Amino acid sequence: MKTISLRGWANGRKDPPAKALAAIGVDASTPERLAATTPFAAGDATCGCENELQAVVSGARQDVDLPRTIEQSNYFRNIVKRRDRGELPKKVVTDLEKWLSDNPDGVWENSWVRLPLAALSPLARQVLEADLAADKADPAAGRRGDAHRFFARDGEEEMLRVPVSYLLKLALADAVGRQAELPEVLRQAGLGLCEHFLSDNTSPETYSFYVSTLTPGEGMGRAVARETALRFLLTHLLTIHAQGPMGLGQRGQRVTVYFAPHPPVRQKRLNECITDAFYRELFMNPCLSGWDRGEDKHRYMHLCHEVLSRAQLNAVARLREAGVITNNLVVLPNASNISLANNGVHVTLGSKRLSAALAGGGAFGAAQEKYLGDLATKFIEHFLPLFVGVHSAAPYRLGFADFHPERVLGFLPYELDYTHLRMIWRRWRKKASLKARPFGLRLTPFGPPWLDRALAAVFGLRGDLAPDFRLLDYLAAVMSTHSSPALDGSLGNLERLKADLAQMGVFDQRMPPYLLHRQRQFAVMGFSGFEGRHYSLFPSLDGDLAPAVGLQCLLTALAFKFIAGGLLDHAHIPDDPQTESERRQVFFGAAIGLPTFFVRADSGNLLLKMILEDVRDVRPSRRYPGYLRVRHAQYRQALLRLIRREGAALIESMGLEDVLDDLARRLEDPRHTAAGRLVRGALAQIGASDPLAVEPRQFNAAAEEYYRGGLRLRHLREAMDHLEGVLAPERLSVASQDPRWAGALGHACAGRDPRAIVAALRPRLLADELPPAEALRLINLLVLCLGLERTRQARHANPEDAHVPDAASIH
Repeated sequence: MKTISLRGWANGRKDPPAKALAAIGVDASTPERLAATTPFAAGDATCGCENELQAVVSGARQDVDLPRTIEQSNYFRNIVKRRDRGELPKKVVTDLEKWLSDNPDGVWENSWVRLPLAALSPLARQVLEADLAADKADPAAGRRGDAHRFFARDGEEEMLRVPVSYLLKLALADAVGRQAELPEVLRQAGLGLCEHFLSDNTSPETYSFYVSTLTPGEGMGRAVARETALRFLLTHLLTIHAQGPMGLGQRGQRVTVYFAPHPPVRQKRLNECITDAFYRELFMNPCLSGWDRGEDKHRYMHLCHEVLSRAQLNAVARLREAGVITNNLVVLPNASNISLANNGVHVTLGSKRLSAALAGGGAFGAAQEKYLGDLATKFIEHFLPLFVGVHSAAPYRLGFADFHPERVLGFLPYELDYTHLRMIWRRWRKKASLKARPFGLRLTPFGPPWLDRALAAVFGLRGDLAPDFRLLDYLAAVMSTHSSPALDGSLGNLERLKADLAQMGVFDQRMPPYLLHRQRQFAVMGFSGFEGRHYSLFPSLDGDLAPAVGLQCLLTALAFKFIAGGLLDHAHIPDDPQTESERRQVFFGAAIGLPTFFVRADSGNLLLKMILEDVRDVRPSRRYPGYLRVRHAQYRQALLRLIRREGAALIESMGLEDVLDDLARRLEDPRHTAAGRLVRGALAQIGASDPLAVEPRQFNAAAEEYYRGGLRLRHLREAMDHLEGVLAPERLSVASQDPRWAGALGHACAGRDPRAIVAALRPRLLADELPPAEALRLINLLVLCLGLERTRQARHANPEDAHVPDAASIH
């Protein structure tokens, strides 16, 4: 990249940012020294991961909590009475009754569970009572005001009602508490893992049991994939424990937890049948675990749902202002928005060098951290299309009837400038072939389902497949205002932006700012780093998550290399909303799968212009004078060439040559991408080969079935492979050096080879036939391995390395 005259720091500072990095030991004298000393380089970067999971409870309607709660609710009784009096259309009740009865598979997404209170071990009862506290930091505060919600009676038996997210924590405490002979070191290790099962949003969330140091020997990402796989395996084993000793199976309930990106199809249907308030009552998490004041957090989740639901309605007016909606044929969105039920992965990187500098209290302080962090974020946003649909994806079929802009454009009116919004909408309609042949008219649906179905059938309008619709279906990144840029490098800029957005009716100041790539500041988190929030579903933890982590780390190090070399400053990437939208449109266009995007020929974004110099087949747009037409595929190829050219020393030192070769294969052949493989998996469920030849609802249901079945088993196979690996003698040697762990190993294995135990139990686990007693044996082995790894990491890490947050971030 050509050196551009720097304009210095924000707020009148004169020293270039490269000087601040030099002051903390970043040596730019040679490419090799810079690669060795730049933040996030090999040996400097640490990583933690947060995963949002999908939970379902299978069982008969009369046994599962969700349908029982609906049928026994005042809401249901009231709408039935109002229908009987003629105050409500019959359809209001019949739609809900149909949803309850039309479930032949007996799968109830995000239902709570009911289990006998008497079945809990004393330790599990103790954990439950602690989590029912109004304020865990103040025992005198008593119980939560809503504690009665968690109890019910089935005849003479007192039952506990909890979401699956909390069941997982309780099951681990119960598994530990049931074993009277369990060594104390295993008991404490198990209880230490409990806090990593969060109750937040709708779905279960877990975050890393320990922070992984990224090393070249493991591709800078395999350690993260291993920890994630083992955490998922423990989650699965806890559902088996809940089935057996905790009594779920005896009461007709079976819990399954797996990775899936979209709100379930049936949950969307239910959302259309009920009010937003009743939806929140059914699905907003009570936040029993992970928060000192759970009720306050629960009310905050209600606020998030209310704000996003209101924003979805207000988006109609913004689309009209933008000229996307040009007539009065609109379908008003539901008053209840379901986007909080989406599930993604957040990958957080920390830098030992930055954290140590900030902990030292020297000249490198919060202002320097913020300035550099915002600049690195803007740099990295240009490269995010390399991840979307490539390493993670969330494919989703949309039919012709779905192509109302107020439905499919989601939250884009709050994320993009109106010019880019119009461009994306026009290009998406063209991609979806919404043209009535032979008349040549481009159509959008009229609204009445019967009419839209007829039009689609007559003119062969099949709709589209978006490779990562999750990124459109929730508020991924708020757009800056002219007065308050989000990433200009100044302290307090996000607070000022939230105030502006609140005045515009877009946001609530109590909510965190939504960003695709978010800085994690030392003063708040105790470490300095970044959180990548753009990941949806990984088809493989080893094959997709691991290289994605390596690539994310490389790009972060590359950003700091550019800054340290004097090649990048905030002046190169202006902070006005139009320039911000210009780079983010590429990201959202990749999520849709658009073939092209458009950039101003006189763009003030000098980094983007430098990238475009190496993009092939760029030409002036005939439709948009003053704009250049750029192909997404060629843009991605140019990004890869830039990384290889400018980051050669970093790539070598981090051992990422294979990761970039793998990325090149994905870009050359879409069949190797995450989206391509997930689509094939879904199609295999129904024996089809073309997603556009399948009805949207059928494809999306098949995708859910694949995630719940075949893909879940693939993730479990990877996890079992990793479990055998961490049970190898050389990795267990640390146990022999500590008599406590040596005793725990002997207890867990009962004299047998631990890898032989895993190999013997693997077929039954993958066949979903593992008995609870054998699941408990594997739980003990996992707690042992994870406890040893936590001990190993703590022994070799500095305090500032432990950067996985105690309370994971919220959408």
